[in-house]
Amino acid sequence: MRFIKQFLAVAAVAVVGGQAVAAVNDNNWLKLVFGLLTAALAIPVYAWVVRRTERRAPTEVAREGGAGRLLLGMLIGILMFAAVILNIAFLGGYHVHGMGSVPGALGLLGFMAAAAVTEELLFRGILFRIIEERIGTWLSLAMTGLAFGGMHLVNPDATLWGAAAIAIEAGFMLAACYAAFRSLWVPIGLHFGWNLALGAIFSAPVSGNGASKGLLDATFSGSSLVSGGDFGPEGSLYTIGAGIVLTVVFLWLAHRRGTIFPRRRRATGAQPTATVSQ
Repeated sequence: MRFIKQFLAVAAVAVVGGQAVAAVNDNNWLKLVFGLLTAALAIPVYAWVVRRTERRAPTEVAREGGAGRLLLGMLIGILMFAAVILNIAFLGGYHVHGMGSVPGALGLLGFMAAAAVTEELLFRGILFRIIEERIGTWLSLAMTGLAFGGMHLVNPDATLWGAAAIAIEAGFMLAACYAAFRSLWVPIGLHFGWNLALGAIFSAPVSGNGASKGLLDATFSGSSLVSGGDFGPEGSLYTIGAGIVLTVVFLWLAHRRGTIFPRRRRATGAQPTATVSQ
């Protein structure tokens, strides 16, 4: 029951915010504002519904240390995709023709902030965390990662390959990130930094949603295994490789910190927690 209440509360914010952003899609400034408002509203709604349904403080979105964790995640996400794009460019698959659109990049920033926050709350904060209490970290990581990849099949240029790539490089990796830090701020920052670099900076298609108009006027060419094709660089073997590396690193860190839980846990409403430091 708590899962349903939490999921519906955050999903309502995501749907209403998404519709508001879509309604002003041609106005980048309003798109930025509505996207940021959606992201800002989703966090307190999540915290409120967790308090009401689990009778505990939502430490996974605690303000203390949140800014530092958010910035850490953003740095990881941006550097990850900068490395991917550089490798694609090295093989001749990425071409910059000049400067793109600053307003377009700002509009994408708002949209991506809303997407990163709401998706992390739904998939890592609710789905992964609650399933983990029942079946442990490993199975929860696998199940929610596949669900996250499958969600992207509804995108306009989606493919089975692209959805599988998202499951491996993002679904598994972001769950592992949460398991390592037991804070949603890091995966939120990573998800946002990833999308920010991908769409708003490098003007690449994001998860099969078509070309982005970011800071650079750029195009892709060549093998879809390198560039990701119409789905975007998230379908590239480079991205899958980078995601696997980060997943291993996060799981190693979680193991070191003792925050991997392989056994069934009692349904007490308390999440697996551990005192960790950065």
